Amino acid sequence: MDAIDGVLEEWRRERPDLDLSAMGVLGRLARLTRRIEDEVEAVFARHGLRPGEFDVLAALRRSGPPYMLIPSELAAVLMMSRAGMTNRIDRLESAGLVSRTLDATDRRSFRVTLTHEGRRVIDATVTDHAANLERLAKHLSADDAATLDRITRTMLTSLG
Repeated sequence: MDAIDGVLEEWRRERPDLDLSAMGVLGRLARLTRRIEDEVEAVFARHGLRPGEFDVLAALRRSGPPYMLIPSELAAVLMMSRAGMTNRIDRLESAGLVSRTLDATDRRSFRVTLTHEGRRVIDATVTDHAANLERLAKHLSADDAATLDRITRTMLTSLG
């Protein structure tokens, strides 16, 4: 029995007419997501990063040399507004993790580039992040991990 079982038991007593199976599955998934987010954010914080800042640095690092994107590309990759992206870039630039330069081909735009320090920070952070995720998933067998991956992919795809 876990906390979700207690909630379901109470609802079944009060509303026996409802099918609550999805409430149990998705309630556990929501609680698990919150726990994982806390564990992940703790790793980012040890490296002086917020989750959104990690996302920007990771997108730049994954883009490959010269680790440079324009803000609209970053916003698209991270599925966020350009205004929100500007705030993240401002913080990262102040910390010396990215630099901004005018785009030589379009003087109205600029390019965001990962600095040497930014690359050092993201490489160290993603190393610890990968180890942390491995630790969090260690209780799943290979078959269970594959099943969970398939199920969550199916749900995400169906929700758009």
